[in-house]
Amino acid sequence: MKIKLRDAAKVIRSKNSGPYELTFDIIFKDKETYENIKSSRVINRELIAGLYSVDIDDVKEIVEFTPANAIKATIRRRVVSGAAGDSDIYGAQQHAPLLGLEMEIQEVI
Repeated sequence: MKIKLRDAAKVIRSKNSGPYELTFDIIFKDKETYENIKSSRVINRELIAGLYSVDIDDVKEIVEFTPANAIKATIRRRVVSGAAGDSDIYGAQQHAPLLGLEMEIQEVI
């Protein structure tokens, strides 16, 4: 079954994780959807690296936080926050590639 991430999540956001990293938070609408996506491992380092055109080594971590039905991904920023050429000092507008993401997950019966 294919679903769009924006339909499965109640929150998709990005923010700085210090001046050198960006963090993406995905908080799912319900536990069932979170568990399905978590068990499928569809949100992984390879996916994030591809969406953000970074080396896989620049994807620092993928963290699953079950109490909040959330998955967090952290990548190295291409430009240090606030440096010349930085177009988003707070990192708050970097989640857009996640919005169009379609994922194949197992249908729950």
